[in-house]
Amino acid sequence: MVKSIASPKSYKQYFINVAWMTVGAFLAALSIQVFLYPNKLIDGGVIGISLICARLFGSSMLPFFLVIFNIPFIYLAYRSIRKSFVIQMLFAVVIFAVFLGLLERVPPFDADMLEVIVFGGAILGAGVGLIIRNGGCTDGTEILAILINRKKGFTVGQVVLFINIFIFAAYGLIFKDWHIALQSLMTYIVAVKMMDMVIAGLDEMKSVMILSSIPDKISKIIMHELGLGLTVIKGKGGFSGEDRDLLLVIVERLDLAELKEIVLREDPQAFMSVENLHEIAYGRKKGKIGSRKKTRKKMV
Repeated sequence: MVKSIASPKSYKQYFINVAWMTVGAFLAALSIQVFLYPNKLIDGGVIGISLICARLFGSSMLPFFLVIFNIPFIYLAYRSIRKSFVIQMLFAVVIFAVFLGLLERVPPFDADMLEVIVFGGAILGAGVGLIIRNGGCTDGTEILAILINRKKGFTVGQVVLFINIFIFAAYGLIFKDWHIALQSLMTYIVAVKMMDMVIAGLDEMKSVMILSSIPDKISKIIMHELGLGLTVIKGKGGFSGEDRDLLLVIVERLDLAELKEIVLREDPQAFMSVENLHEIAYGRKKGKIGSRKKTRKKMV
């Protein structure tokens, strides 16, 4: 049996991922120790539960709570998800806890609560987003949500939202301060939006499916005027039974209006469906959406 050997490129990518996860863990820890904890704010998930316990038993216990509360979820991931993910998650949790301990004595950010919510949430979201984008995870509740999704059919987002609503409600009940609980919820919303931006990128790409009676003419105009590649998909009308060619085009958000204008100019009866995309992959390479050069590669 031939033993597979990882290529230098794979090792390089692994260390790049580790480096970015380390940066993300630092940013997340900085946000918590400088913005959230000094202002009695919490985040959702395991981080939120750890912050609640830290307020009850002392700030120095925060890194330990983070690790301890994540251990059951790491075990669940080990039993139900790939082993490589468990290693990356364990690394992310440990390095996050280390930074929380190292940054404990950093002076807090003294400003208006709105500034704390916006900047604290944005930095936290950026840090967690970098960790997730590079294969790690610091919140075990997402592991639980994935398992519930597999068995019960609830979406991951629904399960995470339910858990976090319970956490924020518990925070308000324990400390009898619903203002702080609601402000924590606002911080969480800012963090989630920033996390999505970091994971998906700032550039928005669209996948456009075009159904027209003159597909050959439209495809030539799209390639000539917009310089976009496209794929022709053989289809058949559901009612008519006639053979139809569907055109699949990947286009940048800024070019979408011009694409629709070209199609409807040539065929006012054309049908188009538009979907959001976050990433494209071709060959053995994988790249973030947003580069016009990538989208204009000739499609098969």
